Amino acid sequence: MRQIFLLILLFIVGQWLVKALRRQDARASQRTGTGANGASGTKGQAGANGGAQPAAQAQPQLPEPMIRCVECGVHAPRSDSVVVAGQPFCSASHAQRHGARPSGRDAR
Repeated sequence: MRQIFLLILLFIVGQWLVKALRRQDARASQRTGTGANGASGTKGQAGANGGAQPAAQAQPQLPEPMIRCVECGVHAPRSDSVVVAGQPFCSASHAQRHGARPSGRDAR
């Protein structure tokens, strides 16, 4: 029983060490600007792009914010949404439908 416990413990410590080494290697490659292929991989890419920064190392794009439609509750990208009177809608037809709905005393 003790040997099984020792083997499990050694496996967990080994996995932790492998992950720590990979994280350290990734940080070092980010600082120097080399990828997994080393300096020779980036030299070939720089020549193909005319000295420009490779696409793999470009800044990642942030996801677009989503809005919730007042009419149906569907979430849609902000660029595709329609805002009427400060309220976001997923489409123009939902904005018209919501505007045509009676409000206040007429709703009773």
